[in-house]
Amino acid sequence: MCHISPMALYRLVCALGHQSLVSVLTRCGLPLPTYFLADEKHNRCLTDKVYLPTVVSGRVIWHLGYTEEARAASFTQSYQEFQCAALQYDLAYQVRGILTDGFDSTTKSMCTLFPGARLGNCLRHALIKLPGKLMAIASPVRKALCSQFHTLLYRVRQRKGLRVFALGQRLRRFVDHVAHTAGAANGERVRQWCQEKKAGWYTVLEDPHMPVTSTLLDQAHHAIDRKLFMMKGFHHPTGHQQAFLRGLAHLYNLVPYQCRAQHAGQCGVEVEGGRVPTRDWFLNLQILTSGGFR
Repeated sequence: MCHISPMALYRLVCALGHQSLVSVLTRCGLPLPTYFLADEKHNRCLTDKVYLPTVVSGRVIWHLGYTEEARAASFTQSYQEFQCAALQYDLAYQVRGILTDGFDSTTKSMCTLFPGARLGNCLRHALIKLPGKLMAIASPVRKALCSQFHTLLYRVRQRKGLRVFALGQRLRRFVDHVAHTAGAANGERVRQWCQEKKAGWYTVLEDPHMPVTSTLLDQAHHAIDRKLFMMKGFHHPTGHQQAFLRGLAHLYNLVPYQCRAQHAGQCGVEVEGGRVPTRDWFLNLQILTSGGFR
């Protein structure tokens, strides 16, 4: 987009943001997600730390909220906007599985809004958190244990059956190996951590439709984050942050991927099996914003 002032572009994005994500995605032919990723993004608006509760299913964002507090009540209020919009479209809407990174406020809000859904813990976050449980040991030993834990999760995922049973056995052996290699204190710390998280790992392995990692959600957050740093309107104290974020989510869902991307020429909605009203809608938008239409 060229020959357009930043404020005009900001107002355009906010105008898109006044449309509900759920209503637009369902009009594009996408069904409501029965399995999705739920996470929060930490960011800053001026000097204040803010949180962006997000719901992602596949390559599309179904909810992108804004709250200044990390309390479970604030997250519940944000995620409830997605729930209400989904129930307006389908009164019988039920969620079967939700993947989180284990953040306490996110987990509590999901349990409050979707009590019948099964909550899973991201396996990639398990690999990230393990090094923090291993203290006062040499770096080569820590790297070797993390590599063994990565191999453990990979081999369990490759199994066709009894994956939960295999994970339980391998976790017990791994904890014993940590205690023998890195000391009893590290072994006990890893044992308690596995006891807290293994129920969520079991949930991921039991249901083949359950998301395994939050990689797609992190990619969406990184794309939105780059736009937030470039667009000064988000940092304006009297700006409409929620509308602006929702507008960016619409663009993330509907703007076609670049020619070198895996799904070149398609947008996230089309990759997930939906359809856009016209193939040249983005070209028309570019012409409109560049002064082609008076």
